[in-house]
Amino acid sequence: MKENRSEIEIYAIPERVWEVLTDFDKYPEWNPLLYRAEGKLVIGEKVNLTTKSASSDMNLICTVLTVEPKRQFSWKFHVVFPFLFRGEHIFKIEPIDEHKVRFIDREIFHGLLVPLQAKNLEMNAKPAMIAMGEALKARAES
Repeated sequence: MKENRSEIEIYAIPERVWEVLTDFDKYPEWNPLLYRAEGKLVIGEKVNLTTKSASSDMNLICTVLTVEPKRQFSWKFHVVFPFLFRGEHIFKIEPIDEHKVRFIDREIFHGLLVPLQAKNLEMNAKPAMIAMGEALKARAES
């Protein structure tokens, strides 16, 4: 197992952060990591993503696992076969006070190929998550 995690404080109410984070049609305007997302944020539904990786773009078909409006959502995905490489991506919004939240972005990876990809996940995927958090902050605070 490998986990990437980033956190950022955003000076916005949870509803605003949720609005930005769940408006998939607008991802190309602000999201440097997940720049295309299509689908419904409904448990069991599929979301098709295009994400930037170190060497190329990657298309993922994700299955929505959880949806707690204004708090969190998550989805799972796999590359080739689940036993080789699979992940769960969790997006969480924690209120700090009435005008500020903490956005927590976690990705948990499992599978036989994870040890071979650990360095890439740390050197490329984690900075991309951080960039997404910063872009979300800028968008939600504007």
